[in-house]
This record gives sequence, structure tokens and C-alpha cells, in this order.
Amino acid sequence: MTTETVEYIRYRIPEDRSAEFLSAYTHASAKLAAAPQCVDYELARCEEDFEHYVLRITWTSTEDHLEGFRKSELFPDFLADIQPYVENIEEMRHYKPTAVRGRGAAVPTLFAWAGGAEAFSRLTTVFYEKVLADDLLAPVFEGLAPEHAEHVALWLTEVFGGPPAYSETQGGHGHMVAKHMGRGITEPQRRRWVNLIQDAADEAGLPTDPEFRSAFLAYVEWGTRLAVHFSGPDAKPPAEQPVPVWTWGAAPPYRG
Repeated sequence: MTTETVEYIRYRIPEDRSAEFLSAYTHASAKLAAAPQCVDYELARCEEDFEHYVLRITWTSTEDHLEGFRKSELFPDFLADIQPYVENIEEMRHYKPTAVRGRGAAVPTLFAWAGGAEAFSRLTTVFYEKVLADDLLAPVFEGLAPEHAEHVALWLTEVFGGPPAYSETQGGHGHMVAKHMGRGITEPQRRRWVNLIQDAADEAGLPTDPEFRSAFLAYVEWGTRLAVHFSGPDAKPPAEQPVPVWTWGAAPPYRG
């Protein structure tokens, strides 16, 4: 379980001091941005009552906040910026996230954006036709099981936010990793794999917008580099873990 903790600081700032308060936190936020114990932060203002603010700071752990940041050389300057508003704090506590979490439908999954299960089925069909005709990759996939492309389609479906069919029928991340153990995949083979799946994505009609393709390629790079690592002679199987679920990352879907 993650050790990250979320600190909430609730302020009540008279409206005639709001401009100076925001200015102070704009200056103080530079210290948060520079702190290795700080994951992210956000100051929000209440829409119904402009005097209420909530500062959310995610720390790497409560101990890192209290024993790390507060005892660092950054803290005195941070405290000097916000000191005039300490008396306006109504709550300052640390919270641990629970298992109740998820995403709404405002931002589609990569799976939905790609076109659903049919899109990934087309992708793997085209891709493995290319693989088996490729001089560099064909030896790696010699004796390929007829259902292999279908299983990889299920894997990609789950990775990109679709139904967990791979986990339910095949296993978790460890099951996929096990398929690469001892295969001795080389960097040229990995790079060819990356190039061919991008070509297959074009031919299969997957979206070509830069936001989707950057997220798609980010996973492909991550996954293939793990495959090379675990196919090496000294690799040890990882502990059992769930299938990773990829998201948009830095660039959400563009909607003009």
C-alpha cells in the first residue's frame, strides 16, 4: 500500500485579504515545488463562500513531511510566507487514501478512445501478421499459439482501461512477464517490435491524434523494456501484481 499521505489545510480568509493571501501562497508554493517530500499541491477556493480555501498537499509520507520538509532549509521561508495566515486555519490534518477511488466518465479511457475491444483485436491481428513475416522477430515467436494474438488483445484491452478479461482468464502481470523469461530478447528486436506495432496501429485504424499516440507509445516503450529485462539470463520473476492500467499521462484527450 502507498505510504503517501494527503494533508488538508482549511482556511477562512476575509475577502479583503484574499489578494494578499493568494500572493503569499504563490510565493510559498515555490518551496513546495522544490521539496523532494512533496508530490503535488493545489489551493482551491470555495465557490459558495469566497472566504473559504482548502490547500491540498500530497506528501511522500507523513514522516517525510514532519521530519523531512519541516526540518529542511526550505521550511523557514515557507513558514515566513504563510505565517500571517496561520491564525486563519480551521483544520490542518493528514489523511490516508482508502480503496474507494475511481474515475468518472468525463475523460474517456484509452480503451474507449481507441474504439473498444474490436480495435485492439484488429491491432493484434495485423501486428502478428507483420511479426511472423519479419526476419528479426519471427524467430522469437516461432511456434506461436493460434490464440496468442487474441490473448495480447485482451491484455492491451485491460491495460488501456477496458474490461479485466485478461486477469480473469489468464492471470495478472506476473503471468504476462513469465512468457518472456529466458527468451533473451535483444534491443534491436525490441525496437523492431515497437516500430511494427506503430505501423499496425495505423493499418488497424487506431486514433492518430497526438494525445492518444503519445500515451500508446509510452506504454509500448515501458512494456517492451520490461520484456527485455525479464527475458535476460539473470532476471527473477516479480511478485504477483495486477495488470497495469495506463492513462493519458501528461496530455488528456484533445477536444477542440
